[in-house]
Amino acid sequence: MRGPLFFFFLFTLCIPVHALEIVEFCPDPYLDGDPDEYIILSGTGSLDGIVVSDGEGGFRFPDGSMIEGEITIARNSRAYQVTHGCDPDYEWYDYSASVPDVVRSGTFQLANTGDQLQLYERGDLVQEVTWPGDLSTRQGQVHYSDDDFWDQRILLLGQSRFTSQDFVSVDGIAFAAPDCSLTVYEETVRSAREEILANVYELSSPVMAQCLIDAGRRGVAVTVLLEGGPVGGISDEEKWAVEELSKANIPVLLMTSADTIHSPYRFDHAKYLIIDHSRVLVTSENFKSNGFPESGLSGNRGWGIVLEDEGVAQYFLSIYSHDTSGGWCIPAAFSSGEAEFPTLAKYKTEFSPFRFEDARVIPVVSPDTSYLIRDLITGAKVSLDIEQAYITNQTNGMINPFLDEAIRAARRGVQVRILLDSYHYNTEGPADNDEMVRFINSIGEEENIPLEARLADLEANNIEKIHNKGVIVDGTRVLVSSINWNDNSPGFNREIGVIIEHAGVGDYFTRVFEDDWMASASYTGKKGPDWIKIWIALAVLFTLAGLAYIKKKTVF
Repeated sequence: MRGPLFFFFLFTLCIPVHALEIVEFCPDPYLDGDPDEYIILSGTGSLDGIVVSDGEGGFRFPDGSMIEGEITIARNSRAYQVTHGCDPDYEWYDYSASVPDVVRSGTFQLANTGDQLQLYERGDLVQEVTWPGDLSTRQGQVHYSDDDFWDQRILLLGQSRFTSQDFVSVDGIAFAAPDCSLTVYEETVRSAREEILANVYELSSPVMAQCLIDAGRRGVAVTVLLEGGPVGGISDEEKWAVEELSKANIPVLLMTSADTIHSPYRFDHAKYLIIDHSRVLVTSENFKSNGFPESGLSGNRGWGIVLEDEGVAQYFLSIYSHDTSGGWCIPAAFSSGEAEFPTLAKYKTEFSPFRFEDARVIPVVSPDTSYLIRDLITGAKVSLDIEQAYITNQTNGMINPFLDEAIRAARRGVQVRILLDSYHYNTEGPADNDEMVRFINSIGEEENIPLEARLADLEANNIEKIHNKGVIVDGTRVLVSSINWNDNSPGFNREIGVIIEHAGVGDYFTRVFEDDWMASASYTGKKGPDWIKIWIALAVLFTLAGLAYIKKKTVF
């Protein structure tokens, strides 16, 4: 046996193995003229005989160069440093004495909309990628290969690449807005002893801001990250809250584009807190008075969860650290504002916080792991309850992918219920929630499948609007998130959510959903004229007119 094994070993040594490959590149970055374009190679061993070309120019590596893992080659190392905050391993034009050059031949510059990259090993072409062809391009997009497949998602410069993680034996608190959201927030913030890290799209509630200020005054290190360019701009109420936080020496950062730095996300739409590296609060609601109203007042319908687990907290800390470490974060500075004093209706609390133990938790981070929402819906066996501020189809006319999965679930016999907001700005347009409800119900009726959608009757349930972005699967798995069902939110925004697998949590949010669903049983949207009242009013007017005429005839 020793002889055949020896010859087999020699034979395997003769088989050419091309472990080196192009795994990432960016041909159209944000800086003017694209000086920060780059290529990443992955492999192990000698780089002798390795050539990278675009068909016009190219480069090889200095003799004796080695690779262990990944190396980055940029056109201009100084420009690359501006964009990425670090130096590349090599540059193909000589801009810095501290960064080694590759040996370039000809003009080597990646075209934005149409070009190719070729990798040669000792004269043999071992890899080629072309665009268009193998992939589509857009400004700022990073093209990456995973398991020989290019661009499994649209990845833009500066965006994170977090992967899915499971956490078990997690304790926590489930809560609902408007009923008990402020109570849970206040208790969570007051429990902090060392650090509070907040990331929220908008913060304008004076009560919530004061809680953070009070925490800072008792020695807790508080940092707040906000979206720097929300839809409609930063409100006067948020400017006031930021000014108050700044007066209390609490750092407030804005995620925004500035000068040569481009924000990695269309919007930082997340809504979460990290407390003492051990607890995380995640919610669908912005830190505004209508999402966290004072006791006895109405507000938005939203869901929230507090997770008491160091592993979960560490995962979220990694996200927060990434999002606050780039040049896209700048200190907020406002000198004028106006305190928020909302006019909210009175409200009778129906749902108290629910404490739970031993749950399974899966964080959902957009755009990194947005696919987990589709996986969640796909896994439905019995029931699927969806409560959303709105659902829009894709700009190319295709059905929203999450909605498409819900319809597929109904086609395999899952009972699907979808509740959408009916606030005026979600129903007054020609293609918004009322049209979406009709569209969904038409599918259910035409195909005779268990699929029903409703507009929420806000007046009947005494809530301001549905701002939720939640899903309940089989009564045991719940998505609490900031992720709207549109094109931008799962693919281009920074969003945060969690999937909680726990029967008690599922029952809690199912009861909240049922309350909203049943209140909307007969609501059809924009209410038409009340003809009974109109006829009564007309009858009264005719009667009064008749009496006046009789009186006039009597006098004269």
